Amino acid sequence: MRKLLSRFLSPNILRPSVIAGINARYHLSQWPVGCAPRPNLFGNRNEASPGGPSSDNKSRFKRARGSGNDYHLPVLLEEVTHYLAPQRDKLYLDATLGGGGHSEQLLRIGARVIGLDQDPAALSFARARLTDYRDSFGAIQGNFREFGDILETIGISGLDGVLLDLGISSRQVDDADRGFSFTKPGPLDMRMDPDAEVTAAELVNTCEEEELARVFYQYGEERASRKIARGIVERRLVKPFQCTTDLAEFVESMMPRRGKIHPATRVFQALRIAVNNELRALEEALTEVPRWLRPGGRLVVISFHSLEDRIVKSYLKRCSKAQLDRPEWPAPKANPEHYFKLVMQKGLTPSPDEIKSNPRARSARLRVAERLQTAVPKS
Repeated sequence: MRKLLSRFLSPNILRPSVIAGINARYHLSQWPVGCAPRPNLFGNRNEASPGGPSSDNKSRFKRARGSGNDYHLPVLLEEVTHYLAPQRDKLYLDATLGGGGHSEQLLRIGARVIGLDQDPAALSFARARLTDYRDSFGAIQGNFREFGDILETIGISGLDGVLLDLGISSRQVDDADRGFSFTKPGPLDMRMDPDAEVTAAELVNTCEEEELARVFYQYGEERASRKIARGIVERRLVKPFQCTTDLAEFVESMMPRRGKIHPATRVFQALRIAVNNELRALEEALTEVPRWLRPGGRLVVISFHSLEDRIVKSYLKRCSKAQLDRPEWPAPKANPEHYFKLVMQKGLTPSPDEIKSNPRARSARLRVAERLQTAVPKS
């Protein structure tokens, strides 16, 4: 129903009782307020990052890939570290902590890291994995769209780098009880935050046909969205969908398999994006970055499908133009949102070797921008 979609697509309400509690203070209680150094107002890093991996660091990257593999293999690890250019005692936000692989590499170099994730299982794993870095690492439960409010609540004044790794973790996919996979029987859930209100089953079984078709088309780019939505609505009158494989097999019965891609792939992607409100969360997080990133600091984003990448690319393109021009204007005007310079014009993709060792990395695309000194107006 429309009311249902509007309810779960509305911005999440921050829960001060949680943020001000132990989740927000985990490993941060000994950090002074405004713990990050004041920004360097003179000069930015060179476009060719000085923080790239040296030959001496190769074994460190290998160890980072090897540790914690039972949870999630960090994608583009060397590239992320290279372009974030971490420095000792600087403060970085890993806004999608996951298994902690990217954070671990930053911590090894001597940086300080705040890790954010809405999945308590990921937080638990990362906290245990990074316990040796308790003096320079903090783990907080929350959606990355809320990172500005969270940082303000715990007294952080600014960041030297921000990482957004937008993919779903291997552990989440492989855990049948989470309901993300169409190859394993499990509840039709798909919530990254187990406390979120709406599940995939609720969407599939209660949304009107028109709304389901819109979700499948906009979030899954599924050309047969109307046909699939119509079939789901007819079938749920007889028996509601509660199991992942039930939905996957039903979609396959309507759309026979052609090639290696399962017919339900786009439907499951669309439901996951809708349940977790992923695209709106990404847009909101991006707009917060300029306020928190210090001049010379870098924003690194890894996306895994065209919808995410399109949002990131469009945002960085808009915010990296010094001037704006329109046909009806007599002359170009200064861009009030000129906050970044692009470190690379095109997105970076994983190497063939990485894809071979981690096939799930094949769709990843990395984009990087560096914060300029442009002031951000107070909202």
